[in-house]
Amino acid sequence: MPMRGTIIHGPGDIRFEERPDPTIIEPTDAIVRTVATCVCGSDLWRYRGINEVPQPTPIGHEYVGVVEEVGSAVTSVRPGQFVVGGFLTSDNTCPLCRAGAHANCRNRTGYDGCQAELIRVQNADGTLLATPERPADDLVPGILALSDVMCTGWHAAVCADVRPGGTVVVVGDGAVGLCGVLAARELGAERIIAMSRHADRQAVARRFGATDVVAERGDAGVEAVKELTGGVGADSVLECVGTDESVAQALRSARPGGMVGWVGVPHITDIPQEHMFWKNVGLRGGPAPARAYLPDLLERVWEHRIEPGEVFDLTLPLEKVAEAYAAMDERRAIKALLRP
Repeated sequence: MPMRGTIIHGPGDIRFEERPDPTIIEPTDAIVRTVATCVCGSDLWRYRGINEVPQPTPIGHEYVGVVEEVGSAVTSVRPGQFVVGGFLTSDNTCPLCRAGAHANCRNRTGYDGCQAELIRVQNADGTLLATPERPADDLVPGILALSDVMCTGWHAAVCADVRPGGTVVVVGDGAVGLCGVLAARELGAERIIAMSRHADRQAVARRFGATDVVAERGDAGVEAVKELTGGVGADSVLECVGTDESVAQALRSARPGGMVGWVGVPHITDIPQEHMFWKNVGLRGGPAPARAYLPDLLERVWEHRIEPGEVFDLTLPLEKVAEAYAAMDERRAIKALLRP
């Protein structure tokens, strides 16, 4: 019987359909049977019709699972191992990977839809990381979060130069923003201001380490940050949304000489330079080099030092993936976990 996977046909049109089983094509490939996958906030851009869907397309880029088969050149993982991989594949050997820029690997690829029962992982040696043993079920959500949102939140904190004792603002209360709060705590920030208007997300932010919550946006939000920071703004700001309003708010919330880490997928028309040049505010970011962060973060999750899986507040069977999209779109869920 063919495997099944998620196909987006157009705005609001998610279907779970039979698809051909993936096969080994290159000797560097692996086939993974998913144990859990999920819906990403970035998937909603297409679901909402903001990004075009020119034809029915497999969707999803986050997963954990068990290796079923490997190509002849794969040496780092073997069938039967439980693995996690980042949202892009990378060979982990090219000059850019060696410099820590795995998201820009010369041989990087995406996936042919990870919201599926089986997936083909290219660059398997450089992408997949095996756990020490089969994880207990309660660890699966936390490991799944490492496939994207925790690594992306961590990247925002690294790019924003979060340091011990510093003050941090996090713009965005989706799964990435919440993971950014957790990252800022792990990197030693003393004050972490989460910008959120939703009580359920504020509660997660508090558990992850937020010391303050600002519900206001725009001018009022910036003023609230200033009041909490003695009128100067934050040392580091994590931008985890990607809209004109959120990017401007992030830049305006930084103190003179501060740094903004930008990981929100950009849907903006212009960067407001007046909030950068005259304040000496830096802007740095992009897609997270997940493979660079995975070993450290997996150890933290495995040892129960961090629990990023708390961002999953809805669990559904994979066949109910359309409901998962609807729940996230309507803000009935922060992030939906799917189990085949």
